[in-house]
Amino acid sequence: MDIQVYTTAEQAQGHFGNGEIVEYKPIGFPREDSVVKRVGPLFYWAWATSLKTFEIPLHPHSGFEILSYVLSGTVGHRDTLGNLQEVTTGGVQIMQTGSGAQHAEELGKDTEMFQIWFEPHLAKSTKLPPTYNQYNHDDFPTDEANGVIVKKIIGPNAPIQLITDSLMNDITIPAGQSFEVDLSADYAHSVVVVSGTGTVTDEKAPAANPIAMKKSDFVVAAAEKNSTAVYQASADAPLRLVLIQIPTEVDYPLYRK
Repeated sequence: MDIQVYTTAEQAQGHFGNGEIVEYKPIGFPREDSVVKRVGPLFYWAWATSLKTFEIPLHPHSGFEILSYVLSGTVGHRDTLGNLQEVTTGGVQIMQTGSGAQHAEELGKDTEMFQIWFEPHLAKSTKLPPTYNQYNHDDFPTDEANGVIVKKIIGPNAPIQLITDSLMNDITIPAGQSFEVDLSADYAHSVVVVSGTGTVTDEKAPAANPIAMKKSDFVVAAAEKNSTAVYQASADAPLRLVLIQIPTEVDYPLYRK
């Protein structure tokens, strides 16, 4: 398993307005400065923080599956499909933008959120009607074992299933504990550390030194053969990770960034 950790210095940065919303981007748009340009069909990932209430006005999208995950605060949504809604901490807005739609987002003061773009086969997805769905925190099932809490966001046992081959979990590991996640050949974990510090190792390479990670780091663990990643929280605080599993290669052409 190849494991790489990218600090905020290796991520793109952006903002809206006069800095009312600021962003770190583990995966940036074309011509932005992120070291990681994509992970398979995982096209874009931004961590946005609002310093005051601010609306990003109506703008168009097509083809991509765009997920907004609220870490804290509120995010309002309006679109040309007729939706006008708001989601709060732990909730998700998901647009499968299909043949095209416009939407606007309003972040409340001190809101933190992820916006993540998944890339299906664009020649096919752009022929589908656009859709919007919203989920509150309580809509997502959780598993708990040995104190580790796994909130299931995307996948067969979660309320969201995308066209793009993907799984997404929000994982909290108690201080001093570890959590193992299997990783099939030709898949990768893309992980943002939301809080805490810890390490990641390849269970099948026990002689390898654990790789340190901290808040805001972006971790990419890619497997050439079936593997198991071990995520370990430091002794002094819990470790919270948002983890997306994605294939490293797909059988359709990806947008040339």
